[in-house]
Amino acid sequence: MADGSVGGVASLKGKVSAEEWQARVDLAALYRLVALYGWDDLIYTHISARIPWSEHHFLINPYGLLFEEITASSLVKIDLEGNVLQETPYFINPAGFTIHSAIHAAREDAHYVMHLHSDHGVAVAAQAEGLMPLTQHSLIVLPKLAYHDYEGIALNLDERERLVASLGEKTLMLLRNHGTLAVGESAADCWVGMYYLERSCTMQVAALTAGRDRVLIAPDASQDEVRNQTTRGVGGALAWPACLRKLDRELPGYDA
Repeated sequence: MADGSVGGVASLKGKVSAEEWQARVDLAALYRLVALYGWDDLIYTHISARIPWSEHHFLINPYGLLFEEITASSLVKIDLEGNVLQETPYFINPAGFTIHSAIHAAREDAHYVMHLHSDHGVAVAAQAEGLMPLTQHSLIVLPKLAYHDYEGIALNLDERERLVASLGEKTLMLLRNHGTLAVGESAADCWVGMYYLERSCTMQVAALTAGRDRVLIAPDASQDEVRNQTTRGVGGALAWPACLRKLDRELPGYDA
């Protein structure tokens, strides 16, 4: 906009540290990518980023904006108590605070945390067997995958301890009857982890249209082989710049 405002707030570029600004740009890109891939849920669900070199301050979405509207400057900075640490016309989703504050506080490597309610992610989260070893994508995901039982809408702060215990040292999780979750040391790691989890769920839902008795479970030896092959990751650092180029073409403006 001509007055430099973005999403109802003034641009913060040049007004925050370089580290915070980069975290804001990367987080806004994650929101826009989720919208671009159709994994958003109106204004609900949430993605967060810890601000480097801060006292566990993190960024989260302004409650009320669609993911396709979110910009680097409109993101809201809060602390682990949920206090808003900047001037903003927005507030935050209480359920988002419960989930994200728990993981950011417990996991030093969880610089980015993404939680979604996609159709296929929720569908698999509601299946008794959870994610099954049906596809190459799922074999990549399964060694990194945890589960957390459903306790209702995440408004009870007491759930944070149980959520963290369920996640353990894993980087991906199915929240039973609820959705998907990914954590990463970088935006790239978080995005590619979620991409593989979501794609695995979509493939499973499609495969199970044939019936449970007519799908092929991957052989145990193959499962072990894929686990060994992917111990160093699946190329997130290469995929991330390509995803940003796609975003710049199809849904630009996140870095404002």
